[in-house]
Amino acid sequence: MIDKLHYISQAAQGGSHLDAIENVLRANGKWIQLRIKYQQEPGEDPNNLEQHILESAIAANELCKRYGAKLIVNDYPWIALRSGADGVHLGLSDMPIPEARKIVGSKMIIGGTANTFEHILQRIDDGADYIGLGPYRFTTTKENLSPVVGLAGYMDIINQVKQAGISIPIVAIGGIKTDDITALMDIGLHGVAISAALTNHTDLFKKIEYIYNQLQEPLP
Repeated sequence: MIDKLHYISQAAQGGSHLDAIENVLRANGKWIQLRIKYQQEPGEDPNNLEQHILESAIAANELCKRYGAKLIVNDYPWIALRSGADGVHLGLSDMPIPEARKIVGSKMIIGGTANTFEHILQRIDDGADYIGLGPYRFTTTKENLSPVVGLAGYMDIINQVKQAGISIPIVAIGGIKTDDITALMDIGLHGVAISAALTNHTDLFKKIEYIYNQLQEPLP
């Protein structure tokens, strides 16, 4: 089952991605996407970054298992596999889903980013288990941002999805704030992916409980 609340990791203020992930897990977050982005310096060995992400993914997976949550690794199918994660999420410019499926096998969850209805059709054809549709608004957490979809764009795309009889879970991503959730759910989206609105919040228990209520889903 694809949870309705996806936490996209950021480094906590004065801490790490793992610190932020554990904070969310302690507050009953149940779906974690480890998303570590890093600007590589000229001449730097790219393997250093991937080794760091692998080590972080292994540690994040241990945390998720302790709290009964699922871990999704952004971008790297082989890291998702080696870390024991539950899934991998692939952007539009990342490895094609069919190629990733050959690496991770038939049982691992694969999510795919989409920006248009045509992307959704392609993701379904490629075998995605869920889709992250966005960005909802401009966000500084992602480089090379796709065109902003906005509320009207979501309404148009989800209407096309309904008319086509498509039932794949579609999660709103990109700059989502808690005040956006009710309107997005009313359109017919499955859920939301949130990053900054959770990373440094001071009372995550109340925040996550409030979000699950907005998602029309009881707290796990």
